[in-house]
Amino acid sequence: MDASQKTILVTGGAGFIGTHTVVQLLNEGFKVSIIDNLDNSVIEAVDRVKELVGPELSKKLQFNLGDLRNRDDLDKLFSKTKFDAVIHFAGLKAVGESVGNPRRYFDNNLIGTINLYEIMAKYNCKKMVFSSSATVYGQPEKIPCVEDFELKAMNPYGRTKLFLEEIARDIQKAEPDWRIILLRYFNPVGAHESGKIGEDPKGIPNNLMPYIQQVAVGRLPELNVYGHDYPTKDGSAIRDYIHVMDLADGHTAALRKLFTTESIGCVAYNLGTGCGTSVLEMVAAFEKASGKGKIWCS
Repeated sequence: MDASQKTILVTGGAGFIGTHTVVQLLNEGFKVSIIDNLDNSVIEAVDRVKELVGPELSKKLQFNLGDLRNRDDLDKLFSKTKFDAVIHFAGLKAVGESVGNPRRYFDNNLIGTINLYEIMAKYNCKKMVFSSSATVYGQPEKIPCVEDFELKAMNPYGRTKLFLEEIARDIQKAEPDWRIILLRYFNPVGAHESGKIGEDPKGIPNNLMPYIQQVAVGRLPELNVYGHDYPTKDGSAIRDYIHVMDLADGHTAALRKLFTTESIGCVAYNLGTGCGTSVLEMVAAFEKASGKGKIWCS
């Protein structure tokens, strides 16, 4: 497979995982087109990507301001560029917000993705890597999670991911020429080694690492750790944290598999380390690495 002959559409490519994946795709020789509505990202992140890959590879990157819920935005994009595959990140991802405003999540995540499938089918682009989530497992009875565990999402955000997985399976079953890989992430953290791109959400962060970082630089006053009686060695909750560059490499590997494996169908893979880190361990590691001293308050 010659990556230089492949053009990839990355939805939500200006976001946290999207930008890191775009860097890896460009470094591997792919041509990349981003579509993003900048709802929870900024155009400066795309400028940083260009800065990271240099002027030559930057020529292989296009940015398009657009919203998947607007089918015309997608139609216009697909009519002018022939895409060989899509990596689909675009969507809202905050569990707490989804509980308070489920309609916003159904509108963004479901309608946008259904439109994307329609336009992909119209232009005969039938290869997708889909950004799913380990939330589709709910609260599993044992760990580590494996791909054949029962699926039972427990909040609106998780249900949108589960609904979209089911939609993917139904589409591929009805139209066997589709090849779809569902990547179920655990907890993405970290940043590119250059420090030029990373996780910097608008508003109050919903994830631990960007919250810690904002406390460290003084944008937030303190980190409150909730829950001190979990059955763990320090009483705080344990999560499986995976570095964002490993996630990016996982997407490029999945993409290559789409091009080289004919009978892939619709298949799911977990992306995690299989090793847990507690909240307090993560805070302590950040304090040590940054030299900032104590940044949390019980």
